[in-house]
Amino acid sequence: MKGKEKFFFGFSESGFQFEMGIPGSEDPNSDWWVWVHDGDNIASGLVSGDLPENGTGYWDLYKVDHNIAEFLSMDAARIGVEWSRIFPRDTRGVKVHVQQSSEGGIEFIEITDTAIKQLDELSNKQAVKRYRELLSDWKNRDKLLILNLYHWTMPTWLHDPLMVRRYGPLHAPSGWLSKDTIVEFAKFAAYMAHVFDEIVDYWSIMNEPNVVYMGGYFGTGFPPGIINREYMMNAARNLIEAVARAYDAVKQYSRKPVGLIHAIIWFEPKSDTEEAIKATNRAEELWQKGVLDSLTRGQSFFYPSPRKDLRNHIDWLGVNYYSRHVVDEAKNSLGYRYVKGLGFSCGARKSLADRVCSDIGWEFYPEGLYKILLKLWKEYMLPMIITENGVADAEDSIRHQYIFEHVRSVFKAIREGVDVKGYLHWALTDNYEWASGFRPRFGLVEIDYVTKRRRIRPSAIVLKHIIHENEVLENYVYDPEVKPR
Repeated sequence: MKGKEKFFFGFSESGFQFEMGIPGSEDPNSDWWVWVHDGDNIASGLVSGDLPENGTGYWDLYKVDHNIAEFLSMDAARIGVEWSRIFPRDTRGVKVHVQQSSEGGIEFIEITDTAIKQLDELSNKQAVKRYRELLSDWKNRDKLLILNLYHWTMPTWLHDPLMVRRYGPLHAPSGWLSKDTIVEFAKFAAYMAHVFDEIVDYWSIMNEPNVVYMGGYFGTGFPPGIINREYMMNAARNLIEAVARAYDAVKQYSRKPVGLIHAIIWFEPKSDTEEAIKATNRAEELWQKGVLDSLTRGQSFFYPSPRKDLRNHIDWLGVNYYSRHVVDEAKNSLGYRYVKGLGFSCGARKSLADRVCSDIGWEFYPEGLYKILLKLWKEYMLPMIITENGVADAEDSIRHQYIFEHVRSVFKAIREGVDVKGYLHWALTDNYEWASGFRPRFGLVEIDYVTKRRRIRPSAIVLKHIIHENEVLENYVYDPEVKPR
């Protein structure tokens, strides 16, 4: 099965997960830094105890990794910048005009050239310089660059999760529970567009805002680790507004496409009962449709009354896909539950459906990617990029088949008329997987975290072959002896 012309292949990365590892590359100014270093979090097992300063070292070794990506025939990358590196100092003193509705929603933020100059004075010039070098090294190889502005971390002057947990959000820098964060994020986005627009091909405002509001306020392991439905809903609405206002801010300085990267799951009911189907719809609304409906139609699960200022604020959609959820009704505050033993809830090497699962218990379900691409295209008609897809597989025993099956699902969707521009693998190298630390191994390239040596895994050569041919075979059998031409 052939891919379409001008289809690009590449990798995705985020700053916090990849940059640190060489002495001098540390960024101690983010909420996630203080979260994973907290002794109570480590002692309770909320986080792994692994520390990001022992990581991959991309901040210093980016040329090495770009050489590897080029060897693998990749022609695109989604790279993240760290807000806390650019603005370790508070930017709230930079005044902008904020227009709010009678209900308190932020509808417009005017960021003037004077404000940009003041932001420039506050910025960390060394960090700006290094990001320019890093991004330009990729771009100057005649590659496509997607720049992502937010991947879960923010400066501690805006969000100190330990203080929030101890004193409550009214008495601490509370991140996405505060309207201030929407304004400061729009300033940051405007400044990034002002500084880097000539290098960038596509802008991404955020990566997976749904993981932030669900993980931080209805899950475990994510800051601030408070389970509270009201906080979760408040954070979700503020994240949605932040995407819209940052979109407007980037558009002041750029004519490039501005998109959103979303954690996308294929949801299916446990049975065909009315109760199970309703529960599945609720799960999908809360997890992915609520955000997408808000930013395309201006009305959603989160905003029952129309918000014109939110409508049409996505030019392209980034799809991060790994597996499915099987859903059943439940008598809890959400009205649904995920069925254990299937999808993301396996916890074993084989699912209840006798499917292979990854090292972290995520079920191999490639047909879900095909089905969700068709559904997203039908509902939103937005051009899409697969911005994350990969598997935790330390032994590299299933990654080759995972890549093949998921790329085939993408090509199949394209053949049926879905506009998918490219496929970016997660990840080029092993990395720091948030609260789980270094144990999950997602890389096409193995990292020795002591020496920082890179070793290309055999599955990477499978992907290189697919890229080179722009094709996946109908009946594929993996042979490690087959080399790309």
